[in-house]
Amino acid sequence: MLRLVLDTNVVLDLFHWANTDAVPIMAALEAGQIECFADARTMDELQRVLTYPQLKLTPEMRVDRYHRYSRLIQLIAPGEAPPLPRCKDRDDQKFLELAARCSANLLVSKDKALLRLRGRTTLGFQILKPDAASALLQP
Repeated sequence: MLRLVLDTNVVLDLFHWANTDAVPIMAALEAGQIECFADARTMDELQRVLTYPQLKLTPEMRVDRYHRYSRLIQLIAPGEAPPLPRCKDRDDQKFLELAARCSANLLVSKDKALLRLRGRTTLGFQILKPDAASALLQP
């Protein structure tokens, strides 16, 4: 079973924007065909981002999106990650560390700083955009 880490913008694609690139990821997640992982730091970021005014979410909608995602992921305890390349955007380093700590196959992101690290042989996982990850999930 594929093990994924989704960065926050991809979580928003799934649970707020219903972005078509991410629909296969959502379907596979809801069907239990993939495993998604998060930790306290990535969940804290999601909780913070859900309050951004540009999302126009009511408090009820924020809670709904957060809980829908929470029910579909496995929460990983804090821990040390193996040595990893440094992400130019320090806020995104936590996604690299999480992917390494949970032995993910894929880190799914649209973030330019993370995507620049694609193809690094030192990573034990691939970094893919949602459309590329979705293509891997197609039957």
